[in-house]
Amino acid sequence: MITDMNRGWIVVTAGLTINLMFGSLYTWSIFSENFIQTQGWTASQASTPYATAIAAFALIMLVGGKLQDRLGPRIVITIAALCTAAGLFLCSAMPTKMGVILGFGVLNGAGIGLGYSATSPAAVKWFKPEQKGLIVGLVVTGFGLAPLYAAPLAKYLIAEYGLFASFNILAVFFGGMIVAGAQFMSVPETAPNIADKKAKEIPVVAGGSETGEYNWKQMIKTPQFAMLWLMFLAGSMTGLMIIGHIGNIANLQLTGTFNITLLVQAFSVANALGRPGAGLMSDKIGRARTMSILYMLQGAVLLVFGRFDTFGMILMGSTVITFTYGAALAVFPSAAGDFFGTRNMGFNYAILFTAWGVAGMAGPKLAGYLVDTTGGYKSTFMICAGVSFAAAAIGLMVKPPKKMANVVKAEAV
Repeated sequence: MITDMNRGWIVVTAGLTINLMFGSLYTWSIFSENFIQTQGWTASQASTPYATAIAAFALIMLVGGKLQDRLGPRIVITIAALCTAAGLFLCSAMPTKMGVILGFGVLNGAGIGLGYSATSPAAVKWFKPEQKGLIVGLVVTGFGLAPLYAAPLAKYLIAEYGLFASFNILAVFFGGMIVAGAQFMSVPETAPNIADKKAKEIPVVAGGSETGEYNWKQMIKTPQFAMLWLMFLAGSMTGLMIIGHIGNIANLQLTGTFNITLLVQAFSVANALGRPGAGLMSDKIGRARTMSILYMLQGAVLLVFGRFDTFGMILMGSTVITFTYGAALAVFPSAAGDFFGTRNMGFNYAILFTAWGVAGMAGPKLAGYLVDTTGGYKSTFMICAGVSFAAAAIGLMVKPPKKMANVVKAEAV
């Protein structure tokens, strides 16, 4: 007999597996390097499909947050698999810049956003509130670990079958695995009859500071939302820039040969470890304090990243930054629940997640523009260092909204 606890861990495992497939987004540095070297794309052009995928990811999260509440995670993730597979097929069927932007960027990004929005909310509903950080961290670990296998897989397929044909193989593999994992996703059964009875006996409770349960309109009016949004933007911008450009950074700063696959795999491990590690840490010392510490460390590394001229130094620097980036993706969903309640957590976090989308467009595109105009990444590193230190300062100041004690108001329906 499967207990609720066992069912919960099945959902966590399925969610982690699904995110392993969606984490294919982070293999773009392998594709980007090939587009620059074999197709004559500029660094800015090669960053466009990646930035587009991130933007689509973040925008569709808003839709996915609502859909998974109404349709359930299984249906939403299955639809996501079809979008991801269709997008990768389009990259091969339409082998042009626009085809890759539409395929990898729009369709694939939308599929990732739909599926990602349904994995963590489904998993945390099976566990105690004080375990939010750890559970979210475990589920999204799959996203960070993906390049461990997907980067060498993509590199092998490109070498064996060609740049565009490899997209077809990845479409079948990722699509099939996501559909399979979706069948194990579920949420705990509720007792609607009890809820209905209670709803008739007591007035509707006002949200926000009266209960600690904010809807999205109430949330965005708080200064805490703006502070968390800016912190999330800061960490995501730097992490996504490094992930999308690491191959080109290494090409420009190293004089000898280097192993791009090893580099991607190493920072993938750091990215993955940052998620449960920081999630657990934030359960103990607080979400904002955890990110403040990590942002200060990240800023210090960025100040000297432009001077790194050995493979070991670039490896070290990129792992610090991607650890912090992975940490943000575990800590901020939990922070959304802590600050604004769990009743509307799915949609509230989707709105907070728009910071990640803006960062994904700004970070990689800014880096591509600056490297095309200056010939290097030093100015990009300095900008990202300043943003990281600013985020660390915000983390020291932000506190959860105060809940008004013993105040219950009836709210007109």
